[in-house]
Amino acid sequence: MSIPQSKVTAQGQISVPAEVRKKLGIGPGSVLEWHEQDGSVVVRRAGRFSSSEVHQALFPQGAPKGKSVPDVKAGIRAAMRRRHARG
Repeated sequence: MSIPQSKVTAQGQISVPAEVRKKLGIGPGSVLEWHEQDGSVVVRRAGRFSSSEVHQALFPQGAPKGKSVPDVKAGIRAAMRRRHARG
């Protein structure tokens, strides 16, 4: 099994091999992210994060305490009253 390779042009551009494009699900206009990790360069499609990474970004101190169903319904009723209030 051969390792996909790319050449860098004089303008600093590269072509992404077809099998890598298919594996990453990228096409024209896709954005790639490059970062160094343990002495290697890692390339990945931008915006591709695991659910745990998204959760950590949204809730760095842990998940907020959930609300009860009656509290949620009361909040919806109050918002609807404010939105549709006359006068």
